[in-house]
Amino acid sequence: MSYREYVIGAYAVFATFLAWDFLVPRIRLARARRAILQRVARESARAQHAAMVKDAAE
Repeated sequence: MSYREYVIGAYAVFATFLAWDFLVPRIRLARARRAILQRVARESARAQHAAMVKDAAE
């Protein structure tokens, strides 16, 4: 392997890890946000259902 190929390979590995370090936290954050929104929606639906059942029982 020549020096040029070594340098190109090293930069390719560096760029790959740099992109990985940039993307992975954003993907995890998006998943966490989605999970929070889904949990809030479930809790809201549960509260509305409980209120409707309570009103129907009265």
